[in-house]
Amino acid sequence: MDDAAIPLGSQLPAGTRFIGPEPGAVGRWGEGDFPPTDDLDLCVACGLCLPHCPTYRLTGEESASPRGRIAAMRAVTEGRSPVDATFARFMDLCLSCRACEDVCPSHVPFGRMMERARVQIEPLRTRRERFLRWLGLDVALPHRWIHGVAALFAPVARPLLPRRVRSLVPRVGLGELLRPLPRVTPARGTERGTVAILSGCVQDRWYRPVNRATIRVLARNGWRVVVPRGQVCCGALAAHHGRLDRARKQARRNLAAFDGVDWIVVNAAGCGAHMKGYDDLLGAAAGGFRDRVRDLMEFLDEQGIEPPVSNAGFHQVAYHDACHALRAQGIRSQPRAVLGHVPGLQIDEIPDGDRCCGAAGLYNVLQPEMAGELRRQKADAIVSIGARIVVSANPGCTMQIAAGIRLAGAEVDVLHPAEILDRAYAAGDVGAEGGD
Repeated sequence: MDDAAIPLGSQLPAGTRFIGPEPGAVGRWGEGDFPPTDDLDLCVACGLCLPHCPTYRLTGEESASPRGRIAAMRAVTEGRSPVDATFARFMDLCLSCRACEDVCPSHVPFGRMMERARVQIEPLRTRRERFLRWLGLDVALPHRWIHGVAALFAPVARPLLPRRVRSLVPRVGLGELLRPLPRVTPARGTERGTVAILSGCVQDRWYRPVNRATIRVLARNGWRVVVPRGQVCCGALAAHHGRLDRARKQARRNLAAFDGVDWIVVNAAGCGAHMKGYDDLLGAAAGGFRDRVRDLMEFLDEQGIEPPVSNAGFHQVAYHDACHALRAQGIRSQPRAVLGHVPGLQIDEIPDGDRCCGAAGLYNVLQPEMAGELRRQKADAIVSIGARIVVSANPGCTMQIAAGIRLAGAEVDVLHPAEILDRAYAAGDVGAEGGD
């Protein structure tokens, strides 16, 4: 036979394979969700993700890389390895920052795979760990009144918290906690439509002024703003920590709560990324929910804004890109473009600004050593450029960065981009009144 007629690859040794399970392999996954074979098979182990993975960059260990973690998942799928303590260690060290997804030529959905792998390791937790996770993720976060009470008593409980947790929790005034967000805020000027905002759990309890600023900015730009009464925590923390059933329940409640509005605007990057994934989490039942979800800065960039006529009180800020904005939602230019409308405001880039700060949901509590090193690197990078204001659009990042800056002994304020716009509008209004 002419060599040209021999099918390509037909002369490889018997049993050679590149992807897919070995013939007759029986997976060793337990009950519940687990990474599907179709997702695993997308990874060709090219290694392009390695230099972008924060845990691999710090350890140099293959097991701490996306490729290594996928290899461990594949070993369980093929029956070559159990879901054991070693497997759990590999999965727990992951930040789920999704930097790997951003550079993967095969578009491997690593975040989705990690969430399902963590469902499998939950039964390995100690009884105490399972109880604390149940208390926090299944009881406190889905019920607004519970985390509201927790926030009220935080000043009393603060001295009892572990030092690393105490350093993260911001101080909130009692008056702010007792004053709820307005249910409906009319548009200023000609109404362009109705938007609902996700008030959130961590965002609303610890950073309610950010929510107020968000409402004012949207209303200023012609949007009627509603805060649906029936909304709950978006479910991101539950999904990231192996409780997908709980995350699905919260997603269904939010589908009902946000029904009938033109847009759902989210001012927390992690929440926005997760809500855009409701279609993946719930399938057809989500009804294309993601098409109505927008990050605040993404929305303002798409729809256009009224340019402020005054500065916000400062002329230079450093912008921190939250992983779940930059990586999961592809949002980078939009916030810079929107803030560029503020007169005289210069936006500086943070060295290695696309690297995770180490917050990652509960990661900074559960993996303090790795999170602490990433926090130090981020704080040092901010201090190195002489920044006095850092912009952060995710509450977890804001907590982490603020704690890192305090430890570095620097004086830097961390603000949400909505707060900068709100201050600029307010300064313009004062100037207009003074000119009358």
